[in-house]
Amino acid sequence: MFLEFLYPLVKYFTPFNVFQYLTFRGAYAALTTLLLCYLFGPRIIEALRGLKVGQAIRNDGPQTHLAKGGTPTMGGVMILLSIVISVILWQDLSSFKVWLCTGSLLAFGCIGYIDDYLKVAKKNSDGLSVRVKLGAQIAAALTVALLLYFSGDEGITNLYVPFYKNPVVDMGIFWIPFAVIFIVGFSNAANLADGLDGLAAGLLIWVLIALGLLSYLTGRADFSAYLGLPYIEDAGELMVFCLAAVGACVGFLWYNCTPAQVFMGDTGSLSLGGIIAVVSLIIKKEILCLIIGGVFVLEAASVILQVLSFKLCGRRIFRMSPLHHHFELSGWAESKVVVRFWILGGLFAVIALSTIKIQ
Repeated sequence: MFLEFLYPLVKYFTPFNVFQYLTFRGAYAALTTLLLCYLFGPRIIEALRGLKVGQAIRNDGPQTHLAKGGTPTMGGVMILLSIVISVILWQDLSSFKVWLCTGSLLAFGCIGYIDDYLKVAKKNSDGLSVRVKLGAQIAAALTVALLLYFSGDEGITNLYVPFYKNPVVDMGIFWIPFAVIFIVGFSNAANLADGLDGLAAGLLIWVLIALGLLSYLTGRADFSAYLGLPYIEDAGELMVFCLAAVGACVGFLWYNCTPAQVFMGDTGSLSLGGIIAVVSLIIKKEILCLIIGGVFVLEAASVILQVLSFKLCGRRIFRMSPLHHHFELSGWAESKVVVRFWILGGLFAVIALSTIKIQ
């Protein structure tokens, strides 16, 4: 909104020129979401308490978690609202990519919200049935994939891998099912990491910062040419979007750190995980995203391996999945697991970013 209404007035007031710069709008988009979450967080948490939307805790999980029963969930609502407000204020509202990301955020957020609500209404941790939840995610992801496929963006179906400047393959029509699986998979992977106070929010901050930087570089013809990255027109606007999400996660973390006053819930984790995948698809960093979000990949892999091992061999590989629960049951304090996973998440992000010049 500021770009559309204030930047045209630059001929009357020169300082309005700053609104054309992505770095300026990105920084203030992050500050806006952070302040919105920080200032309105207590009211939202109190409202959630009033609605009695307390989290139901798994009985088969670490016993220390039973004390968290009743802590308000659906805290992702404050993340989503702050991002949408920031998008309206700071983004280029004529950008198709911005609206696609915003729509994806809200679509997966709605699925997560319904799931969270049913968990509260039923007073258990099940929520939506697996079939309905997965079906809704596939429908949302398919819509995003089709919109991108028919958007006219040149090279949208190309697949790039780290260390190679040129695409390894043009997937053609097969890019659509690939995109659907990627979006649904990453959305659920982020959701699996939302099991300890502050864990998912801290990891998301690392991933979103890395994707924001890559979006900026990909959207600059000069930088992308120098670094050997595919140039994606208008991708720079996604940096503003990513930084808005970073600010929201930081603001949310203020209330989600141990002991958590509110949980993100599926409302936040499904939507932010989905957005990570959508941004990666747009800027052609699908494979690199698996490194950036390495902790999410490990969390998802631990669940898959646990299920396969139990069904095929009748025994479990881990004490409990997802992976963070395994370390808890191995004797690590919750705060130690969270901080060490944050460190690991930061290392994955740095390793991924280091590959952009080694090609």
